[in-house]
Formats: sequence, structure tokens, C-alpha cells
Amino acid sequence: MPQIHASPQFRAAVFDAYGTLLDIHAATSRHAARLGGKAAPISTLWRAKQLEWSWILSATGTYESFWSLTGKALDHALAAHAVSDPALRADLLAAYGALDAYPDAAPMLTALRGRGLGTAILSNGSPEMLAAAVAAGRLGPLLDDVISVHPLRCFKPDPRVYALATARFGCEPGEIAFVSSNAWDAYGAMRFGFQVFWVNRGGAPVEYGLDGAATIIPSLSDLPAALA
Repeated sequence: MPQIHASPQFRAAVFDAYGTLLDIHAATSRHAARLGGKAAPISTLWRAKQLEWSWILSATGTYESFWSLTGKALDHALAAHAVSDPALRADLLAAYGALDAYPDAAPMLTALRGRGLGTAILSNGSPEMLAAAVAAGRLGPLLDDVISVHPLRCFKPDPRVYALATARFGCEPGEIAFVSSNAWDAYGAMRFGFQVFWVNRGGAPVEYGLDGAATIIPSLSDLPAALA
């Protein structure tokens, strides 16, 4: 059963995109036969370096688009696993631009919209990257907005990023249910004042004090009940 700590008085549910609504491992899964046994470790390192780049750039006051960082992170992951195949690299990057949505994403969003709740993505992704991903995942009709960090030229967990959501919905932080599968993102959102729902699909150890301040759910399917 989910641990529920949140108030039911919400104006909107705001979602992280990559890893929360969109399956970040779908790109390597599509080309697993070409990657062999390296598919899973490449995907894991690709994601780790993508995030590491974003944090380092934010900490040093510099910026590149998340799509640029995604390409650099992929290059590192392939090199680390001795994969040198330009065609495969291009196919993996194209696949990342059209990731699969998790199967429980659309039904969950449909349920929330049926209650009249606003829905949006708040993501590190660049606008073009997010537009392609939302279209590929067929989530567009279920979202009121797709908010990118790009105009700010910084990344999560910078508080200015989370403020984009309160500005969009014209509400206080506590009136937003923020949903992420990334513990560090959940913590940043919690510090900003959102009511946080951490989607812990893999049963990872709880960190950043989320067990005392966030609602922890095992899947997106559990969110409508947690918000009731």
C-alpha cells in the first residue's frame, strides 16, 4: 500500500518526463540485439552521465540543451563499453527521441483529467525533444502543458525550475502534486514546497528523507488513489 502524506487539495499534477512518464531504457531495448549483453549497462551509464552533465553545468552556471547532453552521454557510454558503430549510435539517439511511454501513464492521466485536475510535464528536456517524446508516447491530449527548463537555461533541481509550474497554474507550491521517479528530483520538488509523489518502481532504498515527507507509490497506476 502507498504511504500517503499529501493533502487532497490540488490544482494540478505535474510530472517529470524521463523515467517517470517515459521509459528511458526503451532506446537500448529496441536495439538490444545489436548491443548484445551490453544493452543494460550502456543504458544505465547513458542515463547517469546525462544527469551528471546537467548537474555540473547548473553548478557552474553554464548551459547546453538536454538533447546535446543526451548525445554526449551516449558517446561516453558507448566508448566505455568499446562500442564503435556510427549507425548504431544514430539509431539509439533517434530512439531516445521517441521513447515509449510507460503503459500505466495514459490511463493514469485520463483518470486525473476526469477529475478536472490540471496535468503538465516539467522537464529538463528541450522543447523539441519533449514535443517529439510526447507525440511518440501519445500523451499530448492528456496534458495541459509541457514545460521545459530551456527558457531558464538551467536544470533541476534548481528552484527556479519548479517555480515554472506554480507560474503556469497560478497557484502556491502546496497546491501542486509533483510526481517523479527520480529521488533527487522528488527531493528538489519537496524542498520547493510541492506535495511530492515518488514513483519507486524498482523498490530502491529510500533516500533524501522521502519516507517522512513524500507519498511513495510503486507505479503510476497507484497515483489516482493516492490523490483521492
